[in-house]
Amino acid sequence: MRETQRLDKLLSNSGYGSRREIKELVKRGAVSVDNVTVRDEGMHIDPKTVVVKINGQVLNYRRYVYVMMNKPSGVVSATYDSKLKTVADILPERYKCFGLFPIGRLDIDTEGLLVMTNDGQLAHGLLSPKKHVRKKYYALVRGRVDREDAVLFQRGVVLDDGYKTMPAVLDILRQGEFSEVELVIYEGKFHQVKRMFKAVGKEVKYLKRVEMGKLKLDEGLKPGECRELAPEEEKLLKDSAGPNSAG
Repeated sequence: MRETQRLDKLLSNSGYGSRREIKELVKRGAVSVDNVTVRDEGMHIDPKTVVVKINGQVLNYRRYVYVMMNKPSGVVSATYDSKLKTVADILPERYKCFGLFPIGRLDIDTEGLLVMTNDGQLAHGLLSPKKHVRKKYYALVRGRVDREDAVLFQRGVVLDDGYKTMPAVLDILRQGEFSEVELVIYEGKFHQVKRMFKAVGKEVKYLKRVEMGKLKLDEGLKPGECRELAPEEEKLLKDSAGPNSAG
């Protein structure tokens, strides 16, 4: 099935300017479709089957964009907030024309892996409570985390509102007054990791998501940095969401 779009909308969403600026480009004869100069910026085209050029340069059409961000602390996982800086605010300008949104949320003080996309079907697949997509975190915890805590997490922890979590895998990296751990959970309740440790008398002092499904955070990305997923990473993400979730 062919999917057509207005030319001016396509070029605007691809970062070539506002609708008015696109109209000026067309008026100057700077836009062509299959090597024919365009005179109507409102014409409908199928970007998958035609070649669009702007000032002689071929448009690299992408329907969906997938960006991995190492979310920094102090930034909210949203596209808009009237008071706080959002992950959409810190995206490089080259991505802002695509209308990207975060897949899920990380607390404002939590760092790590956050995927931003305009693929709503994939986001739904990854966030569906029925899918139980795994999420892995690194945490620095105040208090000595021991084997008993790991057993409790494996059985499911009762949170402050009476909800019992799904079984989680707790791996203790270092014990002491402050313990380092890795935790794998399969759901995403509000403040879940912090509340799980609070339920066993501990306090999370630092939290970072390092994996989502089969996708791992690129540790080369500094907090606040991002990059597009490589094709193999995009496949890992779609595989994590299961069938019928790929856009």
